[in-house]
Amino acid sequence: MAENQTDQQELSRSLKSRHVQLIALGGTIGTGLFLGAGQSIHLAGPAIILVYMLTGLMCFWLMRALGELLMSDLSQHSFIDFIDRYIGKRTGFVVGWTYWVSWITIAMAEITAAGLYFQFWFPKVPQWLPGFVILIVLLCLNLITVEAFGEAEFWFAIIKIVAIIALIVGGLAMIFLSIKTPVGHASFGNLFRDGGFFAKGAKGFVLSFQMVVFAFVGIEMVGMTASETANPHEVIPKAINEIPMRVILFYVGSLLVIMSIYPWSYVSPSSSPFVQVFQNVGIKAAAGIINFVVLTAAASACNSSLFTTGRMLYSLTYGGKSRFSKRMSKLSSHQVPANALRFSTLIIAIAVVLNFLFPAGVFTFISSVATTCFILIWGLIIVAHLRYRQSMKTQHLPLADFKMPFAPLTDYLVLIFLGFVAIVMLFKTETLIALIGAVAWFIFLFVAKSISMKAESEMAQHD
Repeated sequence: MAENQTDQQELSRSLKSRHVQLIALGGTIGTGLFLGAGQSIHLAGPAIILVYMLTGLMCFWLMRALGELLMSDLSQHSFIDFIDRYIGKRTGFVVGWTYWVSWITIAMAEITAAGLYFQFWFPKVPQWLPGFVILIVLLCLNLITVEAFGEAEFWFAIIKIVAIIALIVGGLAMIFLSIKTPVGHASFGNLFRDGGFFAKGAKGFVLSFQMVVFAFVGIEMVGMTASETANPHEVIPKAINEIPMRVILFYVGSLLVIMSIYPWSYVSPSSSPFVQVFQNVGIKAAAGIINFVVLTAAASACNSSLFTTGRMLYSLTYGGKSRFSKRMSKLSSHQVPANALRFSTLIIAIAVVLNFLFPAGVFTFISSVATTCFILIWGLIIVAHLRYRQSMKTQHLPLADFKMPFAPLTDYLVLIFLGFVAIVMLFKTETLIALIGAVAWFIFLFVAKSISMKAESEMAQHD
């Protein structure tokens, strides 16, 4: 099928280095940091910093494994193609559709949140309207060229990064000047108050890993940009080396500053700790500024979701014989998968209807299951990397230039870590249900694909 594709059927290589780096940063750093940091702080106390650092290291190794796969064959459309090749078509099918559904639900959640953020300034505006308008605007941007998407994501991410840097710089100034706060003075010594660095003990430290792992969801998005990156031999390795370090810097830096200004027990778990810090710096409009930042964060996540779901649907249907597959794998004159983007947008738009038809609990459960699936997806990327290494060794072929350090030891360490996080999820009811739901979803898709392949085989034999 690949030989039948014309030059016009090749995705455009227009994404620059800054686009690729900011796409993954924008997908990873969002409302979880700006609004949810207070909850993670209360779960583990100051030790949450170590959790982010350890998880960041594992994500770095995950990215290096992904990078080696991508650089081994740049003709592939996404990391799903490598899972297809090295683990099997059934698993590739399961992971591909799971990844598509996961980003669809993330976009649905962000579109819903965008309406709530907008009502902060305009409470009489219907909740569905802002999200719907944002979705249409982002679809139009994605349909123009891949570079238009990259540029939009670049500026969305810049807004978040500026807010984080402002917090870190302002917070450090308060710490070094020992500024008085409502609960004492800003100081690094606050990290060891109210129970010490491991204030919540081993239990709080262990339980916080699940929340922190999900904060890194989206970091693998670089695996969706390889086929549309200008000069991929230079851009992909650079992005993969720098992105995890920057994510760690932003998360660890901001949390370190927040807990140094306020002892962890005084950080509000129900409101944004960013608002607390900015207000104490003397910025009265802190709540409005953070609301603007999280609104752009929601738009950024939706933009990334559109890009990812469009490319994933294109990759999943590429070479398919059904009418649906042929339509979804067709590129526009701008060399973007326009039909796949429109279909994904239509499904995301159902969020407006779902919010009226279903209770919030059902919608939250679906989102939780989708997010939980990322643990299984990351694990399969590592397994694909191990199979790739074994395949190259068996055939006596050279490895890609961009090698994962200390493999296969680091592969096994990441798998052990992901297994540990899955075990941690067994100890909380909400995450246990989501984990069971994710496994059930994987089994359902695997069985469905097996039945489909068997039927196709029997039809081929009959013909």
